[in-house]
Amino acid sequence: MRVANFNPGPGALPVPVLEEAARDMLNWRGTGMSVMENSHRAKAVIAMVEEAEADLRSLMGLGQEWAVIFCQGGASLQFTMIALNFAGPAGRCDYINTGLWSTKAYKEAKICGANPRLAATSEPDDFTHIPEAFDFDSEAQYVHLTANNTVRGTQWKQYPKTPAPLMADMSSEFLSRPLEADRFGLIYAGAQKNMGPAGVTVTAVKRELADRARPDVPSMLSYPVLIKNESMYNTPPVWSIYISGLTFKWLKNTIGGLEAMAEINRIKAETLYRLIDQSGGFYRGTARPDSRSHMNVTFLLPDQELNDRFKKEAQAAGLEGLGGHRSVGGLRASLYNAVTQDDVNKLVEFMREFQRTRG
Repeated sequence: MRVANFNPGPGALPVPVLEEAARDMLNWRGTGMSVMENSHRAKAVIAMVEEAEADLRSLMGLGQEWAVIFCQGGASLQFTMIALNFAGPAGRCDYINTGLWSTKAYKEAKICGANPRLAATSEPDDFTHIPEAFDFDSEAQYVHLTANNTVRGTQWKQYPKTPAPLMADMSSEFLSRPLEADRFGLIYAGAQKNMGPAGVTVTAVKRELADRARPDVPSMLSYPVLIKNESMYNTPPVWSIYISGLTFKWLKNTIGGLEAMAEINRIKAETLYRLIDQSGGFYRGTARPDSRSHMNVTFLLPDQELNDRFKKEAQAAGLEGLGGHRSVGGLRASLYNAVTQDDVNKLVEFMREFQRTRG
């Protein structure tokens, strides 16, 4: 029996996607082997990658002014690639710090020799909200932010206007809601939360911006090289792209697109936040209400013993992955696209009963 999967990443995948992948495991598209065993230069694999890109473009409304590539190394390698390609040694760049992953991106830019500065941070308030005031450097090469903060449970509702190209780590909210793509110069997302298994990262970058990338970057870290080679400079993570492609089709054909997905996610999140807010303080959300994430709901119980008991009893009840990030503790329910309303309802009923018996 499948559990209700609230893991923060790798997270839940749609059951229809898993079922189709299982059917294809031994004989994909009549090739007599799995997609993982095919050459990445085979016509069937190239067609699969092209289909995945086309479906992603359709979902996001990306025109040909955007290059879309499937990269490796996770979102963390994008921290490095962005700094190397667009800042370089002593290059000026702005970062908005909203938590752990924003901090890592900022530090990586320093390691790469760039000259990053903080245009805003919510660290003084323990990252409980999204910043509202910004001090941008007019000479910065780009501005970087994290769209959704898995650790602290905050999410941008509106993005700032920036004097330099805006670049965003969208790993934990990718394809969960429509996006005003024209607000950005580059967006990227690791697959393992809303899209597919770990191993591939989607990057969409404006072509005119990619053309300005530094030429002295190692080939595997160069956006122009990866774009020119259509994601196949080396062997790509074929399996991860394949599952991601199936997920794109599920979003288009079963869910009905990103607006429909956003409404489903809104209802799921509001169901859980309502229970937390009506618990009389037994459950306490950690994010400021106006910055609450629809993807990662973070909360605490009155003491550590109850937090630990909650996790143990929830797991026994078939509710997996509810522990908070190791850096902050507490509890967290990740409500990614493949988490169903029924899963959330089961969690809410468990939480009501836990409060009744332990409160």
